[in-house]
Amino acid sequence: MKKLLSSLLLISGLIFQQAAAQDTTMTTTTATVTTTPVKNRNYKLDISFGDREDTVKTKQASKGRFLGGLTFTRVDLGFSRLIDNGSFSLSPENKFLDYKGAKTTTFSFDVVYFGYRFNPIFKMYIAGGFDWTLIRLKNNVTIQQNTPDLTYIDEPIDFSKNRFSSSYVHIPLNFELRSKENHKGKRFYFVFGPEVSFLLNGKVKQISDERGKQKFRDDYNFQPVRLGGTVRLGYGGIGLFTKYYFNDMFDSAPQAGLKNMAFGLTFGLN
Repeated sequence: MKKLLSSLLLISGLIFQQAAAQDTTMTTTTATVTTTPVKNRNYKLDISFGDREDTVKTKQASKGRFLGGLTFTRVDLGFSRLIDNGSFSLSPENKFLDYKGAKTTTFSFDVVYFGYRFNPIFKMYIAGGFDWTLIRLKNNVTIQQNTPDLTYIDEPIDFSKNRFSSSYVHIPLNFELRSKENHKGKRFYFVFGPEVSFLLNGKVKQISDERGKQKFRDDYNFQPVRLGGTVRLGYGGIGLFTKYYFNDMFDSAPQAGLKNMAFGLTFGLN
């Protein structure tokens, strides 16, 4: 009997030791599986262009809040066109302003803004920035400085570049309608609103073999205060724009009814 009890105790001890060893192995394996996902965690760096605080998804996005500060957004790059009393063809008195369409351009951007976002779908803001209209003239003419009306003289030389330009400070008031963000955090945008601009200066830049490079600055009878409107349609940070200016391009009697418009690509909508 003693031998039988001793044998049973020995067998029980072996079984217990084996079970304990298996339990230890399972615990170790479980711990390893638990820690594996932590080591494989992914991180994403998000870089945006535009009004940074208004581009990320947040639970507070449904609440209205003020927006504003320094920025570099709504960069417009495109083409300009002159409209002579409703026609893209210039009248005889304005024929000296005939231009090369592919090289007559516009460039503008905003550097400051202040507004209010009512909800994720709608916001409005006033901004400030600069814009340039660059007219590449076809004719060998020189626009004259310090004249009561816009005048010119014909030149006996051939200009390789004859550019007539204006620069303004613009102050747009924009109303922005936006779709909901998709899974990439991007939206569709529809932006529209009026704009007032104040003339900085006008400029003539000419290049020729006979005279080299020449630059002349004057107001050239450009409209000192310009009124217009802008429409933008985009997705994410890029889109299309068109601008139309309601008053005359020049404060000059012979150019009455001559207006300008612009269209092209816009960057930094969000």
